[in-house]
Amino acid sequence: MIKSLFTSANGMRAHETVVDTVANNLANVDTTGFKRSQVEFQDLLYQTVREPGTQGATGLQIPTGIQIGSGVKTSAITKIFTEGVLENTSNQFDVAIEGDGFFQVLIPNGEIRYSRDGSFRLNSDGQLVTADGYFMQPPIQLPNDTLNVTVGTDGTVSVVTAGAPNAAVVVGNITTTRFINPAGLRSEGRNLFNETTASGPPITGTPGENGLGTLQQGFLERSNVQVVSELIQLITAQRAFEASQRAVLTSDRMLETTNAMVR
Repeated sequence: MIKSLFTSANGMRAHETVVDTVANNLANVDTTGFKRSQVEFQDLLYQTVREPGTQGATGLQIPTGIQIGSGVKTSAITKIFTEGVLENTSNQFDVAIEGDGFFQVLIPNGEIRYSRDGSFRLNSDGQLVTADGYFMQPPIQLPNDTLNVTVGTDGTVSVVTAGAPNAAVVVGNITTTRFINPAGLRSEGRNLFNETTASGPPITGTPGENGLGTLQQGFLERSNVQVVSELIQLITAQRAFEASQRAVLTSDRMLETTNAMVR
């Protein structure tokens, strides 16, 4: 009887995690380059009362056993790196990756982070930076008299300047990075990911080569969260939570009945 209380509590905790995860997905439905998370479960250990295949009193083999489960636990919360919709912004500094890959960003402590957010801007020195001021890597420096910027699908950055309005000059190349297991990356907020031993080492190269996606200037990748699917998961998790709660109430009533028998 007491076992059912703990089993139901495990179920309630597990589905509370689903609600937390879905809430975060929905909160980031408009976040550029955001990747939705998915909760995965495993059943817990079983109390084996009788092993399957044991012999009964008649000497015959019993085809099934008796095992009582202990509930469920959260085994993983996995980032799903399917590509989001590319939205045309007509901003010359917005760049989206069509396919696999991440932009490289230099944070203040000198370490590299990775992002799908291509909403870059210019700082006061003419360098391409993120919304938080983090530098793109490798750095892209634009001349002070730049009139127009063109980013090729292979990452080549060309500019037309006031000093040479009839000729485009290459000022740098945007490289991108991919990982063998992107789901192993660690989310750090601010649209940034960090490599881990699970993700494998970064594989950096020219966009469009070696499995890396191409770049699209004037576009941003939107979140891959599907609102309808998330709402369905939210309802399912809520109903499962209520069912586990009902099991707790039922177990409590059975305990109450048992206590009343000995009064």
